[in-house]
Amino acid sequence: MELTKEQQQILDGAQGETMAKIMKTLVMYGTTFGAEKMVPVTGKMGHLVTSFGLGVMKPVYALMDKLIAEGAVSKQKFTVDPKPLDKNVPSDFLKNLVFNKFMYSAQDSYDAQLEKLGLASKDGYSCTCYLDEIGNKPEKGDVLSWAESSAVVYANSVLGARCNRNSGIIELFGSIVGYVPYFGLLTDEGRKATWVVEVKTSKLPEAQVLGSAIGMKVMEDVPYIKGLSEMLGTQLNDAVCAYLKDFGAATASNGAVGLYHIDNLTPEAKEQGPALIAENARTYVIDDAELERVKAGYPVMWKDPDAKPKLCFVGCPHLTLAQLKEWTENVAAGLKRTGLKKVKIPTVFTAAPAVIEAFNKLPEAETLKNTGVVLSYICPLMYMNNPLAGKMPVITNSNKLRTYTTGRYYTSSEILDIITGGDRQ
Repeated sequence: MELTKEQQQILDGAQGETMAKIMKTLVMYGTTFGAEKMVPVTGKMGHLVTSFGLGVMKPVYALMDKLIAEGAVSKQKFTVDPKPLDKNVPSDFLKNLVFNKFMYSAQDSYDAQLEKLGLASKDGYSCTCYLDEIGNKPEKGDVLSWAESSAVVYANSVLGARCNRNSGIIELFGSIVGYVPYFGLLTDEGRKATWVVEVKTSKLPEAQVLGSAIGMKVMEDVPYIKGLSEMLGTQLNDAVCAYLKDFGAATASNGAVGLYHIDNLTPEAKEQGPALIAENARTYVIDDAELERVKAGYPVMWKDPDAKPKLCFVGCPHLTLAQLKEWTENVAAGLKRTGLKKVKIPTVFTAAPAVIEAFNKLPEAETLKNTGVVLSYICPLMYMNNPLAGKMPVITNSNKLRTYTTGRYYTSSEILDIITGGDRQ
């Protein structure tokens, strides 16, 4: 790898042994993927994926202590994925015991380490760090050092920033040294589409199912999607961005998509159009029957497939403010139709702390509280990693949560019917 004079000096130890090791790690990482150089991180903030203080991650905490002691902290402030714990989320004595004494026993000390390393704020925990309320929204063309699959695919696709699907710690190292290896989705060639996806459905598809279908088909490749902007429109307004947030999360978790282009909608597709499509790109046609086939193929991981759901999660990735308002209105209307006062199943809506703060200033906050729905900042995936929670029949409208846990997927309209009693369960 060809390094600049400054980069070589860091590698040679001019800024100390720890910084040299960080640079060496990034060089090795880049060399593995064929990078010929390092480029500066230009995004104003980083984003870390590891937010959970698992007791078994002792090597990570030792590394963090070493970085802090050596002054090798992030050159840029960073946000981090959601916390795993919230006392307001439905639980019981045994689950809390497992969470606090065994699983996330290092949470408080790890949070303190993150603050010393460069955490943007005590409320900077969310997988949707790019929302306006949180303040970590990169500009088009910014080079990022992020991890978190749903955040990376959103930044690349909707915002036009440039970031590879980094792992935990690697993203922190990029923010500390200020450079990342130049390969993959940072390059013009790496951002070309090797798949053309033709959406030929009778109506706008469920974002989570469409994303799932594309992710499972193209895997880590870049798709160029035609036909979707005819239903979504050609402007990246709040509703469209919320749709793309959920769509992208499904492509990234059901496959490994780090970037997609939507004809006439996403920034690079608007600028370059079909020129983004690589030679010999393959084609995937999605119609109503294909979406039904994909959805029908989701396995049910419950011990008893006919069990009554005991918990529902909505908000993986975290909900936007507009989505919170819409869900509140829909739940209230659904309960009114069925004559119920509260939701039938314990239900948790998750959103970033800053989004929750904004929501709590609105009249909808009292409406949501009256429905019995819990509003939380946690990561549902981390909650479900508790083996006791994993045995519960949990439902969700998130394909990401379904993929990584035993949660059972239903569309948003199906979830609404189930929790408000419209499903006759």
